Amino acid sequence: MDHYDVIVLGVGSMGAAACNALADRGVSVLGLDTYTPGHAHGAHHGGTRIIRQSYFEDAAYVPLLRSSYAGFRRLEEESGRSLMTLCGGIYLGDPGSTTFAGSLAAAQEHGLDHEVLTAEQVHERFPSMTPAPDALALYEAAAGYVRPEETVVANAEVAARKGATLRFGEPVTWWGATPGGGVEVVTPQGRYGADRLVVSPGPWAPEVLADLQLPLSIERMVFHWFTPDTSTVPYERWSDAHHPVYIEQTHGNHQIYGFPMTDGPDGGFKLGFFRVGSPTTAATIDRVVREEENDRMLERARELFPLLGRPVVQAKTCLYSVTPDEHFVVGQHPGHPQVSVACGFSGHGFKFVPVIGEILADLATTGTTDHPVELFDPRRPVLAG
Repeated sequence: MDHYDVIVLGVGSMGAAACNALADRGVSVLGLDTYTPGHAHGAHHGGTRIIRQSYFEDAAYVPLLRSSYAGFRRLEEESGRSLMTLCGGIYLGDPGSTTFAGSLAAAQEHGLDHEVLTAEQVHERFPSMTPAPDALALYEAAAGYVRPEETVVANAEVAARKGATLRFGEPVTWWGATPGGGVEVVTPQGRYGADRLVVSPGPWAPEVLADLQLPLSIERMVFHWFTPDTSTVPYERWSDAHHPVYIEQTHGNHQIYGFPMTDGPDGGFKLGFFRVGSPTTAATIDRVVREEENDRMLERARELFPLLGRPVVQAKTCLYSVTPDEHFVVGQHPGHPQVSVACGFSGHGFKFVPVIGEILADLATTGTTDHPVELFDPRRPVLAG
């Protein structure tokens, strides 16, 4: 039986980053995954993910984001791939909304560069947007988007170059702790042993980590690419040369988020609802996007972007793995200290890929980390039911 210092179960967003970080430390690491890097079966496809610092979810994330930004730039240098584009970000809502007020609180607490704009100022600067008259917006230049498929592939390529052994098309059928304090992993191709295990299963977490009985909700989400009216507002003003990423929720409407046009004049303008989906599993998700879903999205989108229209360029599904408090699950397995887990990224985790990889490498090599991870404790009360 082949033996490694660390086995990583799941070489997706966080697992590939963990493989890279572990290999960088000279650790012998085996990464196992059912699919190949950049696949469309989980949560890391669709071409773009928002990256931002004025974090309304909780200001405690900001130090992690600073580390993550540096990690994306380092991965760009190591891989030769373009991964992060900072085109600016804007977060709009009525003055008391979490989207605006929470972003402002995080920016002020951490001294982040930002501007507060009125609805009129937003429309003047970004003519694609027509916010509610009483809306306010926080704008930060140090925001934009990252390329998720490219990031996963880059981490896998760099990890392999540094000596990691990565096996794709090899699903794990069983894993367990061994009496001597190590772990054993079984696949259809063989059995592997290791001193430590990292489990980063994405939306397969309810099955792979069934013993933890985590209260995870696996949710089907849809994102859409619509056609903007470029006769009224020219294409350049919709493109990432002049348009920010955005999040908006005003007077209790469903929060939406999205991106500038990142793939040329024919690529469409991408946006979606945040957590307006249906329960599912990774094995049973319905991948068909229906016309009524496009209709609902376009009706809501036009509250902010009245110049959006048809045709629908494309629409795709993805999976969110959501915890009750929408914070991540990252830490040592409560029953097996030689096992680290990373899951429940709740639809806002991808921007943290580099730093989560570092945290998982820390946990797998020393059992602790200097990064602030208290929010993510697998033993926190909300996860214990």
